Amino acid sequence: MGVVQVEPALTPPVHKPLLPQKPKLGNGSKSRKRDIPEGLWIKCPSCETMIFDKELDNSLQVCPKCDHHFPIGSRERIHSLVETCSFEEMDADMTSVDVLQFKGVATYKSKLDSYSKKSMLKDAVVTGIGKLGPHTVALGVMDFNFLGGSMGSVVGEKLTRLIERGTEGGWPVIIISTSGGARMYEGMFSLMQMAKTSAALAYHAQRRLPYISILVNPDYAGVMASYASLGDLILAEPKAMIGFAGPRVIKDTTQAELPPGFQTSEFLLDHGLIDAIVHRKDMKEQLVKYLDYFASGKK
Repeated sequence: MGVVQVEPALTPPVHKPLLPQKPKLGNGSKSRKRDIPEGLWIKCPSCETMIFDKELDNSLQVCPKCDHHFPIGSRERIHSLVETCSFEEMDADMTSVDVLQFKGVATYKSKLDSYSKKSMLKDAVVTGIGKLGPHTVALGVMDFNFLGGSMGSVVGEKLTRLIERGTEGGWPVIIISTSGGARMYEGMFSLMQMAKTSAALAYHAQRRLPYISILVNPDYAGVMASYASLGDLILAEPKAMIGFAGPRVIKDTTQAELPPGFQTSEFLLDHGLIDAIVHRKDMKEQLVKYLDYFASGKK
């Protein structure tokens, strides 16, 4: 006879009595702090007001309470000035080369790659031809988000080509500058851009074509010592820091107390270095008026 296997009887489940939940330790009667998602509110560094992010966007990154001008990217600035869909970018794919094989804490190439990813830019300036009101202009806008807006070979070359294009087309040139100066990673090659851009502007002036330079915070060193200070008309945003060397360096060198407001756009306006201070929200309207005036002189 075969062996019959008997299935074991199913054991009924054992229900354990529910234990009382231990009370959670907390602040007792105190209410929990509500979490505020990051990126919705920004604290103004000037008046310390908390500003809703969308409100700041609508005001062109200007504090609605104290008029502090926050930094703004080159693309956003171009969008705030030119007529819709009128901007044709030039030399968009031009990128820097590590010609000196710079090595330090980080290589120049690694810096370029890092800032390119962070800023979504190929270098520290965007150039092109666009319409500002009824006027065609050659427009260059620097961006401090890319290596502090430093001027290397690409910045100098793009601006030089822009100025030459404006000269050929008979158009005004507008350059909006924000920079810490020449790019140390390129040594003398970055310093050569000062002469190159200035020479291009000299040829532009020979054609009696206007050049408007707009200075935004901060604007220093090699950029300020070349094309940024050569405008037929030099404008600045409120409270922008503008100069060659920084205030601390000047104070240490001269061993003298600096006057109040030293190197601000207001100080420079009082001392005749710039022609006007223009609020960001008024910049487009004012530029159109200035261009109207320049155009009327040709008739």
